[in-house]
Amino acid sequence: MPKTATLSIRVDPKIKSEAETLYSRYGLSLGDAVNVFLHQSLNVGGLPFDMRALRPNAVTEAAMREGDEIIRRVKLSGKGRFDSAEDMLADLKS
Repeated sequence: MPKTATLSIRVDPKIKSEAETLYSRYGLSLGDAVNVFLHQSLNVGGLPFDMRALRPNAVTEAAMREGDEIIRRVKLSGKGRFDSAEDMLADLKS
C-alpha cells in the first residue's frame, strides 16, 4: 500500500532521539517504527502492549517485605554497614 498520508506529532526531543537510535539498530526509521506500531495495533485490536502496572508475585512481595524489615532492623541497631557478610549474618541472628 503506498504511503500517502502524513502524520505530524509533537514529542520530547530527547525521547525522539533515543527512539531513533534504538530503531536504527533494527534498520528502521522512526516512521517505519510508527507504521509497525500502527499495524500491530490493528492486528491486536488495540494497543500492542500491556498497559497494566507490573505487580510482583506473592513470593517476590514477601522477599521485598523481608528486605525492608532487614533494612529497618539495621537502621534501628545504629550499626549501618558491616565489615563482612559474616558480621551481618551474625547480627541478623542476634
